[in-house]
Amino acid sequence: MDISELQKLAQHTRFMRETGMALLIGSAVLGLFIFVPFGPKQTTATTVVASTTPDAYTKVTIEAKAGIVYDLTTKKILYAKNSDAQLPLASLTKLLTVYAALAKLAPSTEIVIPAEVTTLDLPRAFNEDQVFTLSDLARLTLTASLNDGAAAIATATAAFEESSQRQMLASAAAALDLTQTYAVNGSGLDESTALSGGYGSARDLAVLAGALVAQAPRIALATTEATASAVSLGGTEYTVNNTDPIIDTIPGLMLSKTGFTDLAGGNLALVFDAGIGHPIAVVVLGSSQKSRFTDGYALVSATLEHFGANESL
Repeated sequence: MDISELQKLAQHTRFMRETGMALLIGSAVLGLFIFVPFGPKQTTATTVVASTTPDAYTKVTIEAKAGIVYDLTTKKILYAKNSDAQLPLASLTKLLTVYAALAKLAPSTEIVIPAEVTTLDLPRAFNEDQVFTLSDLARLTLTASLNDGAAAIATATAAFEESSQRQMLASAAAALDLTQTYAVNGSGLDESTALSGGYGSARDLAVLAGALVAQAPRIALATTEATASAVSLGGTEYTVNNTDPIIDTIPGLMLSKTGFTDLAGGNLALVFDAGIGHPIAVVVLGSSQKSRFTDGYALVSATLEHFGANESL
């Protein structure tokens, strides 16, 4: 299934729900004729319940080492592949950084860009001593996966808590009961050829992505647009591009975050609305730089098919 087919699938989701329910009722009625005997009353009876709902994920194959489709409303796992394996997170660590900051600081808090973050690996965008509100810096940082922005947010939050960045991030992970997640730095950049900037499981990241959408929906929604713009308190305007090329193919998208380093491979976290107020998190870890998007797309497609064949959302 290609991207255009996903868009068609999204448009027909409502129709599929209605017809799926009709088929379900019809099958149930047919089941009565097949399994309930006529004639004299029997001394014993056997009730047969047959499922008519197809498993939309049966044919899904992803390159990623781990993946999950997690229903944030029912807290049920719809699809899982090594979903509890602890793997490098790369820039998905930035979700934890922003969540931790917003749990402690007001969105209007002024964040100063410290000198030490302006030499981090790309992508980066800012100059020493520039000042942004936390809300604006978070939108730019998550949309374009900016390492200097994430490091500045982590530095400011740790200073507010009077703790180290590791302690601050660990506290945020513990608050969400992310048992497989810990971060060494706020950006997710590899610390060395053997140590990633952050680790976690697909299940943990699904919970984290959902929590960030609930905590800061406007910041999360910025990651679903092609660009994000903001102006520093000194008057410098910035416009950055989204690192996710498939945002326009996913209906009801509420959050998108990419990640890639040598240690992590390609990672992707998505949250989208499968119905009115029914958010679903899709996470893939340990894919390739390109296949993280086809993996994520395949899981979104299967999820739309799943809900198209099930009338209840």
